[in-house]
Amino acid sequence: MGGPAPGPEALAALASEVRRQLGLLDYPRHPWVPSRGEGVLDVAIIGAGQTGLATAHGLLRERVQRVRVFDAAPKGGTGVWTTFARMRTLRTPKHVTGPDLGIPALTPRAFFTARDGEAAWENLHKIGRVDWQRYLDWLEETLNLPVAHGHRLLRIGRTEARAPLELTFSTPGGETVIRARKLVLATGMDGMGGWSIPAPFDTLPPARVSHTSGHVNFEALMGKRILVVGAGASAFDNLATALEAGAAHATMLVRRRQMPRVNPFRWMEQSGFLGQLYSLPDALRWRFMQHIFALNQPPPQESWNRVAEDPRFELHMGSPVTAVREEGAEVVVTTPRAEHRTDHVIVGTGTAFDLSLRPELAPFAAHVLLWRDAYTPPKGLEFPALGACPYLRDDFSLREKTPGAAPFLHHIHIINYGSTASMGLSGASISGMKYGATRLVDGICRRLWQEDAEFHLQDLLTYDEPELTSDIPQELPGAATALVAE
Repeated sequence: MGGPAPGPEALAALASEVRRQLGLLDYPRHPWVPSRGEGVLDVAIIGAGQTGLATAHGLLRERVQRVRVFDAAPKGGTGVWTTFARMRTLRTPKHVTGPDLGIPALTPRAFFTARDGEAAWENLHKIGRVDWQRYLDWLEETLNLPVAHGHRLLRIGRTEARAPLELTFSTPGGETVIRARKLVLATGMDGMGGWSIPAPFDTLPPARVSHTSGHVNFEALMGKRILVVGAGASAFDNLATALEAGAAHATMLVRRRQMPRVNPFRWMEQSGFLGQLYSLPDALRWRFMQHIFALNQPPPQESWNRVAEDPRFELHMGSPVTAVREEGAEVVVTTPRAEHRTDHVIVGTGTAFDLSLRPELAPFAAHVLLWRDAYTPPKGLEFPALGACPYLRDDFSLREKTPGAAPFLHHIHIINYGSTASMGLSGASISGMKYGATRLVDGICRRLWQEDAEFHLQDLLTYDEPELTSDIPQELPGAATALVAE
């Protein structure tokens, strides 16, 4: 009676149900993209995180067959959720969907219910970050997605407009070159630039300063004083992790005078915004995103709760850093209100918005049309980070700043944090993946069809496979005689 008990057997049964549901939706069945040569991919996807996997899933369902996902991490799960993400749970609601692309048995709820049981799901507040990685691993395996691990993209060859892109990867066996018609950069939060130690902290030796999104040796901080700059969710999560690892004291410096309380991301979690922001005129898109960026996010309540009652935690609002220096074995951080002495600084000031910081984009970053090139906001509504985002087409592809200077750019599609200004919350965000990945897949398919339209027309004109195969007389008896008589 009923299915298997929660656990591995139930997950195996769920995987079978996934394949059954995909079979029910198996239309059309015919591959349609013509080959451009031996070994040339239709689409190469960089990044085997949630968005890269969802994009591959979508393209394969649309019968774009020559698709491959490349990820720098080795197989076995060293993605963002098990490396620099240090929160205990996701920040999105547990009922979020996205990588499933509408297949009920592929949803996070189906996975967690099969693994842990219905009661566990009902009692779950938010999905654990490590559990989310387990779900993504299961999804990759269940769909048998074509993922090449241990492949780090080094550079994109400059080619002619219609020639395949030449992608050079670093692999455990050395460098290899892959050719592809289309390239998707599903490179997450740092895909727009990089995590960097900003001034004045960049003057400190590496042993004295870390970034919230980089490697932090928390064991080495046991018994030490730490100072965290910034009040975002990652800053709180790193501070909490340091205290839980045995840090002696943790001071947080916040530039703002008041901690934000309203999270605009919760407002954004509606189908209108997630699905349609990209269709608005530039001025309206800018107003939406400028307000969201300027408002910023508060730390989740769970992140605040991890540290709020700890006597080792000290919070200083209205304390922008004005100077940093080493003094003996200490780091001295100066604000307009006080000096703070610490053993180690953790910087939580976000990512730099600068395409030239990405090795694969740096050689032609100057040719990419940015928002600041295409739109000038009214006075008082400026926001440099938004202006530094690429000004994308509605299929997430790059535009040239000067027509004809880099015609291959329209083959490169960006669905990461840098696509936020053009597309809203649909790139690196779990909340927007349901809409962003679907639109990206549709856009790539549209481009492939348009580029091959003449081929498809000729294929139609020469199509001669009979559907009616019975032996049927082609003339009525007496028809020729009657015609002559007339």
